[in-house]
Amino acid sequence: ITIARQREIMEIIKKVTTSSPAGTLDFRERLSRLMMHPLSGIPILLLIIYGFYEFVGVLGAQISVDFLEETVFGEYINPFVTGIVTSIIPWKVWQDLFVHQYGIITLGIRYAIAIILPVVTTFFIAFSIMEDSGYLPRLAMFIDRLFKKIGLNGRAVIPVVLGFGCDTMATIVTRTLETKRERIIATVLLSLAVPCSAQLGVILALLAGNFTALWIFVGVMAIVFLFTGFLAARIIPGERPLFFMEVPPLRWPKLSNVFTKTYTRVEWYFKEVLPLFILASILIWAGRLTGLFDLLTNALSYPAALIGLPKEAATAFLYGFFRRDFGAAGLYDLKTQGLLNGIPLVVSVVTIALFMPCIAQFSVTIKERGWKMALGMAAFIFPFAFFIGYMVNLVLNGLGVTL
Repeated sequence: ITIARQREIMEIIKKVTTSSPAGTLDFRERLSRLMMHPLSGIPILLLIIYGFYEFVGVLGAQISVDFLEETVFGEYINPFVTGIVTSIIPWKVWQDLFVHQYGIITLGIRYAIAIILPVVTTFFIAFSIMEDSGYLPRLAMFIDRLFKKIGLNGRAVIPVVLGFGCDTMATIVTRTLETKRERIIATVLLSLAVPCSAQLGVILALLAGNFTALWIFVGVMAIVFLFTGFLAARIIPGERPLFFMEVPPLRWPKLSNVFTKTYTRVEWYFKEVLPLFILASILIWAGRLTGLFDLLTNALSYPAALIGLPKEAATAFLYGFFRRDFGAAGLYDLKTQGLLNGIPLVVSVVTIALFMPCIAQFSVTIKERGWKMALGMAAFIFPFAFFIGYMVNLVLNGLGVTL
């Protein structure tokens, strides 16, 4: 019905407006139309995604993270701080609160600054460039037909793309969607199948150099996203709204705009994430002290073993309850220790990417959608993530895939 209405509107527009001949279009207008065309829009989108990967995945998640995590923290900050703390505090139980394996400084602050911050910064730079150039509205027009299949429309591309930066922020932005049905579907997809830039950056670092593993991850996430959206569109009742969006002219991004937007978003994100990482370190310390941490880790080791992962991976999933990127960073540590590689590595990143929304996103979901909806989503996502991990492990091993 919506497509028929849009077709009728376009016919009316053709009758009352005049268009310039194709030969008089300047380069920017031609490029704009190519970006929104069903055929030419695909290679342009793939080219932009490749640029995103090189900038965020390589520069942010590999080069910057390796330098900060291994050199700055690994060789200088962590040994220096550990030496000071152990000389001042004689009791190991209190030393563990600040340094060693799960300390506030050596774990929480290291994760936040060395692993998460460079990825988030590079993502928001790239997102701000896309936003200021005028590409996002064109992407919305291009992807509108596909999104209608999953109960959304082109306008939903804004919160979905923003979700690759921060799912918490994106969940708030779902307010811009017109109907309750769209807001629910978008929130489900953001909670399940849209990894934030911090988590995605760590995952890209985990899969760096293994394009087969990377494409398997991308393929599984795309299938889950589309299948979940298609299923939700059939289950959740409601009318599909019309989609209209003003398309501004293409332009070169202004450096001042890109800097201001990036700075504002990174500042907001960092203020939100650093206290949570510190809190997570404190809770892990308290949990290990009381034995609760070991109890929860043992409980999670059973589903982890079921999908072919070592028992140490259960700790990373426990981290994921605090923040999904925190959990991915835990997997990064396991890989550097030689405990994760090949098929188990792919299974672990797929499962952690589909895992529970972080505390911040869950809190916003409660605020936006209500307790009942938030708990219902969590009850669905937790077993579903491990089910998909189990199926990926089963299929890859069954096909004899070598990674």
